[in-house]
Amino acid sequence: MHNDVNTLFEKLWDNYLEVTPSAVKVHELLGSTQQDDVINDHIALRTFNLPKVGLEKLAAHFLAVGYKECGEYHFEAKKLYAKHFEHEDPTQPKVFISELLVEQCSPELQKVVHEMVEQIDENAVTADNFLYSGTHWQVSHETYKALLAESEYAAWMAAWGYRANHFTVSINHLAQFDTIEQVNQKLKDAGFALNTSGGEIKGSPEVLLEQSSTLADDARVKFSDGEFAVPSCFYEFALRYLQPNGEIYTGFVAASADKIFESTNAR
Repeated sequence: MHNDVNTLFEKLWDNYLEVTPSAVKVHELLGSTQQDDVINDHIALRTFNLPKVGLEKLAAHFLAVGYKECGEYHFEAKKLYAKHFEHEDPTQPKVFISELLVEQCSPELQKVVHEMVEQIDENAVTADNFLYSGTHWQVSHETYKALLAESEYAAWMAAWGYRANHFTVSINHLAQFDTIEQVNQKLKDAGFALNTSGGEIKGSPEVLLEQSSTLADDARVKFSDGEFAVPSCFYEFALRYLQPNGEIYTGFVAASADKIFESTNAR
């Protein structure tokens, strides 16, 4: 496991950029090209609730560098469970980790997922690079499409494996933008397609969090039966509001997160 939180996020970021070239363009639009000007609110990671690779196995990498568990979330329709983690240093990004409740899925999907996870070396899960190690298996594009018909989440994992599913711009820290509407307009003017599931803006000042996101880039994946372009990763934007106690809200809103998951749906 990494002993340094900054190194871990640098590696996650570099790995994310490999399949999300639009992220660089987002930075140029919203800040300068220096990553420092765009503060990362949180990242999200996906996994399966199998003992070898469950949420807690991913979380261990963050707990090792000073994170603590903060909230839990249920997504019944998508068959997902999630937790979020915060660092003792509030300037560090929050971490949102979800897992697919495999036993609630069809026997066909369960079989594919178990076969994929069986191919992961036990030692790989605790290795420094696990959170940005990608896939430890190869599936066919046909299998990917079959998974997609049942669970976009499972299909995304089959194609991309372990990596940040998205990074998130903290609108609160942007110098020239005050509202999420301004950020969305700037993105649309530059030709970005936004996730409109549940509206362009998910959440509201009343729930203390507003979020929007781009639709995932398409990137090529080498499947066992050829190379195909499929949705990769996306960029999210978050504006947080003050709680009655004067502290900024640091949690997540399940109803909004539910729609954010759909940023990796095919266009």
